[in-house]
Amino acid sequence: MPSQREIRRRIGSVSNIKQITRAMQFVAASKLKRAQEATLRSRPYADKLDEVLADVASVLDAEHHPLLADEGTGGRLIVLFTTDRGLAGSLNTNTIRFMAREIASSTGDLTVVTVGRKGTLAMRRARVPIEAAFEGFGDRPTFSDILPLARLVSDDFLSGTYGRVDLIHPTFVSTLVQRPECRRLLPIEAKADAVGIPGRQFIFEPRAATVLEQLLPRYVATRLFQAVLELTASEQSARMVAMRNATDNAQDLIDDLTLTYNKVRQANITREMIEIATGASGT
Repeated sequence: MPSQREIRRRIGSVSNIKQITRAMQFVAASKLKRAQEATLRSRPYADKLDEVLADVASVLDAEHHPLLADEGTGGRLIVLFTTDRGLAGSLNTNTIRFMAREIASSTGDLTVVTVGRKGTLAMRRARVPIEAAFEGFGDRPTFSDILPLARLVSDDFLSGTYGRVDLIHPTFVSTLVQRPECRRLLPIEAKADAVGIPGRQFIFEPRAATVLEQLLPRYVATRLFQAVLELTASEQSARMVAMRNATDNAQDLIDDLTLTYNKVRQANITREMIEIATGASGT
């Protein structure tokens, strides 16, 4: 059985860990509110932009803009979003497992662009070809941060290197639930219930090609930015929950060690009393 000094040392170590995890929990909670608000505010805009372009894609084609072309013969590009740092529970593990299933079910050539160090390390271990690796965009990502990534993805698709581009990222559902999902980015998918709509129902000024030239690159950047916002909110919520669980576990361990310490202390006192009594009776 460990000595009282060893138990006191362990209690002190666990108490220090508890202070750290509790502080990280509060920091993540403060960042979560801001990240959650940014994510929820941007969703209606991104969803409406998806809806508009799905309608447009049903009546226009690659003749008006190459981003509206059908899925080509090139390979498949997946943009994988993970965090830079750990201590976020099972968030990265679930996302990478989802990615692994997607890789296993994919046919043909597949290449990855990673956002976040955790995904980069996982893809290197799995020996999946990585075209580019971006580090995370911090706790306060901006739209301008996404533009280099959006330009890379668009240029590769337009050059015919890839015939399809998908996004895999965790989606913020609630504080306790972050669900990984795969969403098609390019080519833009026509809306199922809008197929066959006469083109004259859309009026483009000055012309369709000019409007799409400005709109479609922004669509790509917006969809990537939304994925980054979903990742940020998911990361902070997962970290807050993980640190809260770690704090609770540390307190449970402190309670167990305190109980053990009291038992050892009581046993030592009892032994000393027996020794004193034995010595007194011997005299």
